[in-house]
Amino acid sequence: MYIYKWPADKQNDTGIVSQHSECHVEGGGISSYAGVRGGAAKSLEACMDRAVKEIPKFRHQQTPLYLGATAGMRLLSMVNSSESSRILKEVETKLKSYPFKVKEATILSGQEEGAYGWVTVNYLMENFVKYGFVGRWLNPGRKTIGALDLGGASTQITFQTSDMVEDEANVMELKLYGQTYTLYTQSFLCYGQGQFLQKLLAYLIKTQGVKSKVSHPCYPQGFNTTITLGADVFDSPCTKDYRPTNFNPLMVVSVVGKGDYQSCLDNITKMFSFTNCSFSKCSFDGVFQPNLRGSFMAFSAFFFSHSYISNLTNISLASPNQMKEAIRLVCNMSISEMTGITKQPKKYMKNVCAVANFVQVLLTKGYGFNEHSFPTISFQKKAAGASVGWALGYMLSLSSMVPAERLGLMKAVPSGPWAGILFLFITLLFFALGYMVLIYRNTRTKEGMV
Repeated sequence: MYIYKWPADKQNDTGIVSQHSECHVEGGGISSYAGVRGGAAKSLEACMDRAVKEIPKFRHQQTPLYLGATAGMRLLSMVNSSESSRILKEVETKLKSYPFKVKEATILSGQEEGAYGWVTVNYLMENFVKYGFVGRWLNPGRKTIGALDLGGASTQITFQTSDMVEDEANVMELKLYGQTYTLYTQSFLCYGQGQFLQKLLAYLIKTQGVKSKVSHPCYPQGFNTTITLGADVFDSPCTKDYRPTNFNPLMVVSVVGKGDYQSCLDNITKMFSFTNCSFSKCSFDGVFQPNLRGSFMAFSAFFFSHSYISNLTNISLASPNQMKEAIRLVCNMSISEMTGITKQPKKYMKNVCAVANFVQVLLTKGYGFNEHSFPTISFQKKAAGASVGWALGYMLSLSSMVPAERLGLMKAVPSGPWAGILFLFITLLFFALGYMVLIYRNTRTKEGMV
């Protein structure tokens, strides 16, 4: 949950928004409460109670409240639309029990999620507006940067382009601060970190056969764990292409780590399709993508993968070759070495090699970042004190629908203090001029006496 605030004035119909605070909801996303009535609503209570305390009471009735659901709920709506609708209605009813102005509870499309992430990145980098001289907000005239987002169930790439976008589903136009931006945006469902790891398990089981033990080339050498075929692998719609015809969903399988970098990379690469393309150019799985343009910011799970690899190897990941070298070292590490360096639990460290190779294939073979363009990617968790993700961009776009309480020139400070500062500045200016005249006259008097 993110709480944002902005001044009463508006800048070309879009609020100047800053992040006030954030609250991490305990448990999984709301889609994880499928079949658990009341669970999704209850999970929001602690953070909503905090919002009641943090937002001034006199502002409660005027504070708009939005809930945006992303890929987890998109997946649930595909397999059980009635349950998805029920959860959405449940959380909306819960939100309406609080003293805020509930605007909507909706499932964002993949394109919206990608576009709002792009808005967040460029807003925080001051590519739309920035403070100018004497408190005015100005358009800095900077080039925008692209956004790379890696969530749990999907991944998004969004950037401004002047090229013709051959698939109209990939075009989105946004108007912010009086400017219109034409974006290329694509969301790949089932290519989020969590779902891809599940797909990888399904692929390994399919290629090795359904049996009591399966080898995992990406898990650290000697690391063992157990999984249930249904809940942990094949219950997800993302694994349907690898689902065996006959299997026992309650069957428990032992997964044995091999720590084999090359085998891990080869298996993950085979899960992408780089051949079928009905457009002039594609990224993967037959999806159109124009040429990459400008710099990019990678956030969410991209940041954490990059951070783990850097901390484990002390290698600067400034090129595809450096990334490859670092990932090879990580995949050869034992689980005890990894937990010892990062101080992170095994449940995270077991997947570092797999996620790193997935990110490597996605960025280089998928999106086409090479030795020249890869260094333009900045891996970030926060920027300008705010979390990087789709939420701020969502709020920025929605704030254009919130009526400005008072129209007029946007200032860096409210009108009362601004008038006082201006009066003080003029007074000091006259004082300085008077002092200079006095010095000048004294100097001429002394010259006359000489």
